Amino acid sequence: MMAVTSSLSDEQRAVLALWTEVNASLSAYHKLITSFGTAELAWYAKVDAWRQLGIHHSHLARHEQPEHTQASIDKIQQALIEGRYGLLFADQPDYPAQLSQIYDPPPLLFYRGNKSRLRQAQIAIVGSRKPTAHAQKITFDIAQYLAQAGYIITSGLAMGVDKRAHLGALAQADAEYQGRTIGVMGTGIEVNYPNHHDKLFAQIIEQGGCIISELLPHTMPHKHTFPRRNRLVAGLSLATIVTEATTQSGSLITARLTSEQGKQVFAIPSHIDNSNAEGCHHLIREGATLIYHPQQVLEDVNAQLDYDNNSYRPAKQTVSTNHKPSHSLQSSNTVETALATASQPIPSNIKSPRSAIVVPEHLTLVYEQLDWHGQDLDALIIATKLATPQLIGQLMELELLGVISVQGGRYLRV
Repeated sequence: MMAVTSSLSDEQRAVLALWTEVNASLSAYHKLITSFGTAELAWYAKVDAWRQLGIHHSHLARHEQPEHTQASIDKIQQALIEGRYGLLFADQPDYPAQLSQIYDPPPLLFYRGNKSRLRQAQIAIVGSRKPTAHAQKITFDIAQYLAQAGYIITSGLAMGVDKRAHLGALAQADAEYQGRTIGVMGTGIEVNYPNHHDKLFAQIIEQGGCIISELLPHTMPHKHTFPRRNRLVAGLSLATIVTEATTQSGSLITARLTSEQGKQVFAIPSHIDNSNAEGCHHLIREGATLIYHPQQVLEDVNAQLDYDNNSYRPAKQTVSTNHKPSHSLQSSNTVETALATASQPIPSNIKSPRSAIVVPEHLTLVYEQLDWHGQDLDALIIATKLATPQLIGQLMELELLGVISVQGGRYLRV
C-alpha cells in the first residue's frame, strides 16, 4: 500500500509551486534555488527578480498567476490524500540517494507502488522498441536471473526490450522475489504511455514494484521527456545492460549517461549482419563490456559494491563459494540490504548465485564450445570434430556435473 501524504509543508508546497511554474524545467528550477536559497524565497520573489535571472517568458507568465499554481497544488494534494500516487521530495530519507549523485537530480518524484524499491540495488536493462524474438527471450531471461539474484530491474516502460525486462523481473514463482522492478515514466504519473501498457503498469504495482516520474502528473509524451527518463534509469542503477539496439536507439543515450556517471555498461553481441544490434556492437567497440551470460554481470557488479557514508565506491564483497549450480538461469541468493541514504549508509553483502565452475580437463573442449544461447548436436559435431557417440557421452557427463542443460534439443551452459 502506498503511504498517504495528508498534508504538505510550506516548503514542499513551494517546491511544487516552482516545479509547476517552470513546467518541470530542471535548469530554471535549479537556477532559482541557487539564486534565492530556498523554494519559498524563490516562489515569493517578484516577477522582475525572476526576469533578471533570464527565466523564460512562459515561466514568468505562470509566476504572475499564483492562483493557478495554488489550484494545481491543491489537486496534487487531493490526489495524495486519495492515494492515487505518492510524492517524494529530495530532502526526505526515502528519496533514492543514488539520484542525489547525478548532475541534475529531480527535486521530487511522483510514484505508484512500493517506494522502498528505489533504495535497493538496481541494474538497468534497456534496448530496442522492436527487438528480434531472440533478443526478447534474452532480455526476459537476463531480467529473471538478476531479479532472482536479488537485484531490482529498472527500465523505461517502453515497448520491446523495456517491457520484456519488466516482465522477466516479475516472473518469479517465489513471493520473496516478486515485484523486483522499477518503471521510469517519460510522461506524468497519471498518463499511461504506451496506452496498451495499462496491464503492465498494474502488474508492476500489484506485485510490489514501483513506477516513478519526475514530471507533473498530467504531462503528455514528448520527444524531450524520454531522454530525461533515460537519465533517471541510468542514475538509479549500478550498471546498464543493452540487450539489442540500433545505432539510433535511445538506449544508447542511457548507455552514454551510465558511462558518464562512472558506471559499467554491458552489451549483448549478435550476428554482424543484424542491423538491430549495431548499437550493441558500437558500444562494445567503444569499451562496453561484452557479456553472454547474466552471471558475468553479477561478478562485475558485485565486485564494485560498497557504501561509505556519503558515497559508495568499489570494495571487497562477501561472496558465496558453496552454492551448487542449478539447471536453470535462476539463483537463490538475494541482495540482503537496501541502498544507503546519503546521511545513513546501510552495509550491503550481495552474494554471487553460484561458485566458479570446475570442468574436468577431458571435457573442456566440448564445454568451451557451449554458450548461454545453446548449440545443437550437429553444430557441436562440426565444432569439436568428435564422433557422435563420444560427443554424446561427454555431453551427458557435463549434464550430470550440473554445468550444462538441454533445452529444446540445444545444449547450453547454466
